[in-house]
Amino acid sequence: MLQQTQVPRVLPKYHEFLAAFPTPAACAAAPRADVVRRWDGLGYNRRAVHLHQAAEAIVAAGAFPCTLEGLLALPGVGPYTARAVLAYAFEADAAVVDTNVARVLARVHERTFSPKQAQTAADELMPPGEAWAWNQAVMDIGARWCRPRPPACTDCPLASWCAWHRAGHPEPDPAVGSAHVSGPQSPFAGSDRAGRGRLVAALRRAPVPVSGVPAAMGWPDDADRAARVLAGLVADGLVKVADNEVHLPF
Repeated sequence: MLQQTQVPRVLPKYHEFLAAFPTPAACAAAPRADVVRRWDGLGYNRRAVHLHQAAEAIVAAGAFPCTLEGLLALPGVGPYTARAVLAYAFEADAAVVDTNVARVLARVHERTFSPKQAQTAADELMPPGEAWAWNQAVMDIGARWCRPRPPACTDCPLASWCAWHRAGHPEPDPAVGSAHVSGPQSPFAGSDRAGRGRLVAALRRAPVPVSGVPAAMGWPDDADRAARVLAGLVADGLVKVADNEVHLPF
C-alpha cells in the first residue's frame, strides 16, 4: 500500500482493509472484486489482484512462508518485499536494498552497482543478528543525509568511511545509474495507466457495457486503444468480460 502512496492516505485504508480481511484465509475466501474495491485510492490496482492471489497461495500452502524462496514464490512479491518481510517480520538475516540503501552503498564504495552487486554488498556489510536495526539505520542515512542532491555529508555518520566523500565528491556521482536508482516516471495524464484506472474506478460502481469502455477510459473516439488496454486488464485478472459487459473479477 505504501509503494508510491503517502502514509496519510494509506493508514485509514490499511485499517479498513484489515477489518475486512483480518487473515489470509479471509482475503482468499472473498471475491477478488471485493479486494479490488477496497483498494480504491491506493493506485496500481494490479497489486490488489496480486494480494488476493498471494492470500490464496498462503492458504493452499497451509502457512505463511518464512524463507526467501517461499516469499518470492508469492504473486507480486519481489526481492525487496521478500527481504523486508524476512528482516522486519521474522528478524532474519536479510539485507534490504531500496533506492536509499543503493545510493549509500554506491557512494561508500565509490562505484556504480548492478542490482546483484548492490545486494551482495549489502549482504556483506550487514552484521549477523542485527538485520532489523541495520536495515533501518542505512535506510534512514540514505533518506536523511545521503540524499540525491545535495547530500549532507558533513553530518553523515558514515562520512569517514565514505570513499566518494573522502575523494571530494568527484563526478559522476557513483549513485547515478546504480541499482534501484531510477529516473522519473512517465507522465500519468493521458497514459494507458490513466485509462485503466478510470475504467476500474467505474467498475467499482457498476458493470460497464463493452461499447461504453472507450468513454469510461476517457477515450470516446479511440476504440482501438480502449480495446487494447481492456485486453491487458483481462490478462492481468483485473476485469472480466461476460454477457457483453465488463465486470470486476468474480
